Amino acid sequence: MKRFYWILIIVLLSATTPLQGFAQTAPKLSMQAEISLITCSPTDEAVFTLYGHTALRVNDPGSKIDWVYNYGRFDFSAPNFMYRFAKGETDYKLDTSYFSFFLMEYTSRGSEIYEQVLDLLPEEKESLWQALEWNRRPENRVYRYNFFFDNCATRPAVMVENNIKGYISYASTSELPRFRDVINYCTRNHPWNTFGCDLVVGLPSDRVMTLQETFFIPDYLKKGFDKAEIIRGDSIIRLVKKTNILAEENQPTVTPSFITSPLCCFSALFILILTLSFIEWRRKSYYRIVDMLLFFSAGLAGCIIFFLSFFSVHPCMFPNINLLWLHPLHLAGIILFAIKKWKMVAFWYHFINFAVIISMCVGWIFIPQHFNMAFIPLIASLLLRSGGTLLRKING
Repeated sequence: MKRFYWILIIVLLSATTPLQGFAQTAPKLSMQAEISLITCSPTDEAVFTLYGHTALRVNDPGSKIDWVYNYGRFDFSAPNFMYRFAKGETDYKLDTSYFSFFLMEYTSRGSEIYEQVLDLLPEEKESLWQALEWNRRPENRVYRYNFFFDNCATRPAVMVENNIKGYISYASTSELPRFRDVINYCTRNHPWNTFGCDLVVGLPSDRVMTLQETFFIPDYLKKGFDKAEIIRGDSIIRLVKKTNILAEENQPTVTPSFITSPLCCFSALFILILTLSFIEWRRKSYYRIVDMLLFFSAGLAGCIIFFLSFFSVHPCMFPNINLLWLHPLHLAGIILFAIKKWKMVAFWYHFINFAVIISMCVGWIFIPQHFNMAFIPLIASLLLRSGGTLLRKING
């Protein structure tokens, strides 16, 4: 609660203490000016804080300027926010505030705040400063957010790259991660978030990234800048002149509990369904409600995956192999289970479902899409119910 109050105070101060107006041309920086990349370590407060944060700082004591340019602001209260976020039509904006407020906000969250002062020429600093000032105008500040390719970390990197004389050479590395590897590492202490990402993010996220594609994660951008060089003709200098740790990390270690993990919870669900199926077999009866609830839940999950795969503009959503076992047709299946005179059609539905899932399980050996272990009890539950129907039909 103390952190919440601190953040609330900081936000109110930021809102009530505006920076200078939007001039057509920003005042020129003095020779004392420095521009830095600021990296804030992840915190466990919310889903969007698990990945860390990046911003640019312009510090010019000669002009009494110490501002931070933050591309990570969004309006959660905007109309249809959740629908637009799911569809990939979320608008983020560049927010500018006094660096002291930014520092207070992320210090109160417990983040480590790491500053990399860039070794730029005076004209490069001026060019970057003017570009940032142009970008913060009301008509220019909003952009269409893209988690992998256009976010709060990639934007500062592009701004720096576009405003130097020459180009930035990043140190090559022989081992690069996949998109999913990086996401799962960031959510490692939050297994339900990992499970959700593995469910809805499709096959394209399992390819190896290029070096610059890794910069969508702030920590990777920090490491990339740390080893980068500026090439200006025959001149080669380090991009980062010096580094400062402005705040130490100060947050409790989160240790996920296996009892509340997806694997444990869904295993318990499978045991329950297995027990009910055994009782059903012993009594030679059919618990229709079990199939209806199970396949209804699978159908709803399938609708979400189907929507994200075919209608969302988020990258890396299609194709998604999970649509073979979680799909909207399960909702049609429960109608077949509910009407007794359609039991033959229901039998063929279970037959096709059983065959498709078995084929998928065998084929997954050759498919590079990541398989979350918590999928096993869910897939087993669907197989159990469909297989049980087939056995009842065969045994008369």
